[in-house]
Amino acid sequence: MTLTHPGAPALTAALDCFFVRPGEDERARTAGRQVLGRVTYGHSGRPPTLHNGAPLVRTAMADAATERITEVWTTDRPVRSGRDGGLVYAEDGEHFFCAVRIDACGVYRDTVRQAYEAAFTLMWRLGYTEPLRMWNLVGDITGPNAQGMETYRDFCVGRAQAFESWSDRIGGMPAATGIGSLRPGIDLYFLACRTGRARHLENPRQTPAHRYPARYGPKSPSFARATLLEPGSGTRPVLYVSGTASIVGDDTVHPDDFGRQCAVTLANIEALVSPENLARHGLAGGFRLADLDCVKVYVRDARDLPAARAHCAEAFRADADVACFNVGVCRPDLLVEIEGICR
Repeated sequence: MTLTHPGAPALTAALDCFFVRPGEDERARTAGRQVLGRVTYGHSGRPPTLHNGAPLVRTAMADAATERITEVWTTDRPVRSGRDGGLVYAEDGEHFFCAVRIDACGVYRDTVRQAYEAAFTLMWRLGYTEPLRMWNLVGDITGPNAQGMETYRDFCVGRAQAFESWSDRIGGMPAATGIGSLRPGIDLYFLACRTGRARHLENPRQTPAHRYPARYGPKSPSFARATLLEPGSGTRPVLYVSGTASIVGDDTVHPDDFGRQCAVTLANIEALVSPENLARHGLAGGFRLADLDCVKVYVRDARDLPAARAHCAEAFRADADVACFNVGVCRPDLLVEIEGICR
């Protein structure tokens, strides 16, 4: 393990995220803050590395029809970063970011389980025992693996096995996104925090993903619909919304209608973040759909990108960071998936 920055004193932490586009300078938005990690949703991908003292993840998610963005995670605490096997990571004493790349292979379940368990082991060793948010960018997500199983279902087996093996130490599954990417293999990046800060939420309109019936695969997807990071001293709560699609109960609805799928997806998010749903989980407060920021919209068919942008312009604030990508979604009949952050 190699550390590139010294440890941090005990300070109140605040985790933030914003998007940078080509030609923009991130320095004005990081003034007085430290970078915990960067993720470039670009035209090509490389294994994660350390760049200027922070992890840099480069993924193949943008094609000619979509713009490249870099997602920048910052904190108001000093950061230390390092490598551990194939993982690159950074920590600030309250938040942890790590990333790993799984190269293309015929069957993914074992390598996915190993990658997740390596990340859990590192988190736990460094004291970040509460997973907060996870992203899984899967090449050819609905295509077949070498055994004829859908790649996403293959991935879900390995992820579920890792959560099962850590069930005595990890109390719940966090918010997550499982989405397609434009190159073979799987890129993973994770956020975690200190114990007791993360509260995982389900959606009253949807069956919890980990309870899906067997027709969706031998192992159900392992994630919550959202995770609330409860505030430390002087900070406000932040709600991380998982990748959300046109699913009611566990069924895809309006499989051939992009506009109606968008409407259901946004209604699902609205119900998820509402004060009524937070109260259902024993939490005060709540959010509106217009509070969503750092929105990523994943669109299966390029012809639907203009409609996706129009729906987002109507649903979200004019100054919200919104990025659209033309990639596969986790079911062949899903046309769009949306995620974001409420703060």
